[in-house]
Amino acid sequence: MSFSDIFARGVAVIGGTALQMRRLAYGTPEPAWGSAPAIPPAKPQGAVPTLKMPTAKGWSPGQTPVAAPGLKVNAFASGLDHCRWIEVLPNGDVLVAEALQADRPARSIMDYAMMSTMRRAAAVGVSANRITLWRDSDGDGVAEIRHVFLEGQNQPFGMALAGDIFYVGNTDGIVAFPYTAGAERITGPGRRLVEFKPAGHWTRSLLLSPDKKKLYAGVGSLTNIAETGMDVEQGRAAIYELDLPSGRSRIFASGLRNAVGTAWEPSTGVLWTVVNERDGLGDETPPDYLTSVQEGGFYGWPYCYWGQTVDDRVPQDPAMVAKAITPDYALGGHTASLGLCWVPAGTLPGFPDGMAIGQHGSWNRSTLAGYKLVFIPFANGKPAGPPRDILSGFLAPDERESYGRPVGVTLGADRRSLLMADDVGNVIWRVTGA
Repeated sequence: MSFSDIFARGVAVIGGTALQMRRLAYGTPEPAWGSAPAIPPAKPQGAVPTLKMPTAKGWSPGQTPVAAPGLKVNAFASGLDHCRWIEVLPNGDVLVAEALQADRPARSIMDYAMMSTMRRAAAVGVSANRITLWRDSDGDGVAEIRHVFLEGQNQPFGMALAGDIFYVGNTDGIVAFPYTAGAERITGPGRRLVEFKPAGHWTRSLLLSPDKKKLYAGVGSLTNIAETGMDVEQGRAAIYELDLPSGRSRIFASGLRNAVGTAWEPSTGVLWTVVNERDGLGDETPPDYLTSVQEGGFYGWPYCYWGQTVDDRVPQDPAMVAKAITPDYALGGHTASLGLCWVPAGTLPGFPDGMAIGQHGSWNRSTLAGYKLVFIPFANGKPAGPPRDILSGFLAPDERESYGRPVGVTLGADRRSLLMADDVGNVIWRVTGA
């Protein structure tokens, strides 16, 4: 075991002991889920953060996640290098973005411990920076053909195809490439449409409008609570809208600390997103959330959370707090809800209309949370009921190891399956009826 691992484990033990003392004083909170969650008051966290992340193990031969009753799961593609996001092309080819958070020097002793913890979990390192194409030629639910579709990118994540243009969300901006139907590879530098500040929360999801005239991109914050000032956060913590015919872009909604997956609710035409909230206030405070996105809306970060609950660690702006919108549905504290996909009724047997959410899993709470593919039922354009598991079993029972971590999720080409990226297992899982 390296010194960095020993140091990180030592800090985690100290942090865990401190947090156990706080739990004895404050009690263990119930999970904060749903449209009206019980969010505990912020707890004083002290100087030592909670650092608890399982060691990345991967899947043993023949081992798979646990599918909910009535469902089954198989590996559609395997042997990837930190697969994060998925795009299914009109001909059924499946594109997978392979990218990883870049390692970096620590900014403080506590940051050193955090980065060491992330390395142990295979959450930082050298990024593949490519998109691969997978083809299931015989329709058996397993891809037999793999091509390198696009390489040399800068932490590619979101992907979208509109006509003969293929869009990639790199950490530093959106790039457009000419595309020919059925192409197995794209070459050339592409054309930069929008520039984003890189690093920090580095993922850049992409979603086309239903008419394919606009493109929406999630751009996360650089820091947890703007602790290095708001100047470096300008243009971050937002969802952008790019008008494709004119090339003009603007911030569509703001105050979203790290909005990753986005999806359209088809009956209302409303945009929805999942957001990773801030750290350092307790296991369930505040929860990550699923919310509709209002044009011009402000959702609180960094000044407040879950509506207008002030974060007193942040220099305040009362006018901004007063306009903060309360999210629609809480997803539990630090679940790292990343993937989002609208799932029409009948896609999976026994599941109504709703949203599938890939929860990457926590690293900063006393009892780990997330590490699941979950489903939120919808009715009349809104969440309507408790969550249901689609896939679980990504975390060892003792929480010391993770076999996988869910990220992006999308409908399969047959519209009767879900595909989910697992960036620790390096697998694309396919979920269907049993």
